[in-house]
Amino acid sequence: QVQLVESGGGLVQAGGSLRLACTASGGTFRAYAMGWFRQAPGKQREFVAAIPWSGRNTYYVDSVKGRFTISRDNAKNTVYLQMNSLKPEDTAVYYCAADRTLSEVAVPYDYKYDYWGQGTQVTVSS
Repeated sequence: QVQLVESGGGLVQAGGSLRLACTASGGTFRAYAMGWFRQAPGKQREFVAAIPWSGRNTYYVDSVKGRFTISRDNAKNTVYLQMNSLKPEDTAVYYCAADRTLSEVAVPYDYKYDYWGQGTQVTVSS
């Protein structure tokens, strides 16, 4: 059983930056692809970014390309989401998730992920 704990959320003005972190425990972190998803009020949860166990590839939803960067440190059991040039439409609860796979492809489908964190609120004011 893998436990995921997110941190780093908060309130920021438009154009600002935040760095989210998600630390895993209870499993072999490098055996998992990791993803970030978000859910805004009244909307469905959506894929944001993903990275396979090796960190060799990264995947993003179009709306965050060029602004967000996902990375991982397997020695620290942690995945990060650096968010720059934040916009009010980025406001949401952000969740990290773990998909047990050694594929070099990290998928954007939430049903593929086995474990989820509790979420961290990101609020971007205009």
